[in-house]
Amino acid sequence: MTWAPDQTRATNMPGMPAMAQTFARWVNAQGGIDGHELRVLTCNEQNSAAGAAACARRAVRENAVAVVGSYSQNGRAFMAPLEAAGIPYIGGYGLTEDEFTSPLSYPVNGGQASLLAGHGMQLAEACRRVSLVRPDTLAGDKLPSLLNSGLRKASHRSAVDIPAVEDAAEYSRQAARARERAGAEDGCVTAVLGERTQTFFDSFRRLPGNGGSGSGDGRNGANGGRENGDPVRISSVLGSVGQPVIDRTGGAHSPFEGAYVTGWYPEATHKSWEPMRKVIREHAFADNRVDPADAGVQTTWIAYTVLKTVIESLDSDRISSVQITHALDRGARIDTGGLTPPLRWKYEDLLAAPGFPRIVNQAVTFQVVRDGRLVAQKPGFVDVGTAVLTAP
Repeated sequence: MTWAPDQTRATNMPGMPAMAQTFARWVNAQGGIDGHELRVLTCNEQNSAAGAAACARRAVRENAVAVVGSYSQNGRAFMAPLEAAGIPYIGGYGLTEDEFTSPLSYPVNGGQASLLAGHGMQLAEACRRVSLVRPDTLAGDKLPSLLNSGLRKASHRSAVDIPAVEDAAEYSRQAARARERAGAEDGCVTAVLGERTQTFFDSFRRLPGNGGSGSGDGRNGANGGRENGDPVRISSVLGSVGQPVIDRTGGAHSPFEGAYVTGWYPEATHKSWEPMRKVIREHAFADNRVDPADAGVQTTWIAYTVLKTVIESLDSDRISSVQITHALDRGARIDTGGLTPPLRWKYEDLLAAPGFPRIVNQAVTFQVVRDGRLVAQKPGFVDVGTAVLTAP
């Protein structure tokens, strides 16, 4: 099963179930996974605890062998039913602590913990002061300490914490406070509001003195996202800002031109994504939900790559959730073709960070928006494990 919220007032991730179905069409067209037909169930998690629990109960009821590549902020609601039924959770989006504490969770990225810690490291090199605008939710409450752990690694002062309603229609008050507290001298405003990040920066660019929508001046890529000469830089993390958002808001003339962005994976144009792009071209059937530049779609591809590799390693006529869990626990090693470092979930591979002991992928990428495209700010992966370990 793959679940994600759709048609809600907060963050929606319809591309994740759509990518799961695309993956199934691809492998089944080639005879399945080691001869097994892959049947994918999808569920609308609805961005609610009740919705997440309902999806988990359905996975149990329909005997799903795994929940793969899913998105939810409601870890407590879905992990308990899965644990009771022995169903592994492979490659969730990484929003909740439960995904990094449950013995049945097998994350493929470092979640929000690695993104925020990494983003702090990225911003520390360019920003004198940082304002963080984040959701006023339980999950959002964890973000300031994670960002600060990355800032502190570079002996930087802590960020100003600005909570905001996750599904607000505008953020002018928070935008004004964020800009004021960041300061005019090399200040940075970072927003991590999921789908509402675009709404926040729309409010930000409308502040007096910002001069409307930022068009970029060719120097923004080096300067870190300055809107029409405004001395305050803007930034975010993948999932809150990505190529689809940049395209929708004007490409090279987007207010995100020059913004710093921390991601889990290589930029969307990297050659490592070509196998996924080929599958999408041939099996998504013009489904515009499946955007190869979307972080949710990318995470789902990697998660199903894990499932495929594990099932092939079993060489069994019958596949069960217990077999998959045992294979992962015994140290099945997953090569994702350069999209992540090699993945393995044996005890010695776990980061064992407070609150995030199940992290095995400690890598992030530093990116920047140049000419309307997310490109690498520096090549390769950056290890943020020590920053995550020092987060309170």
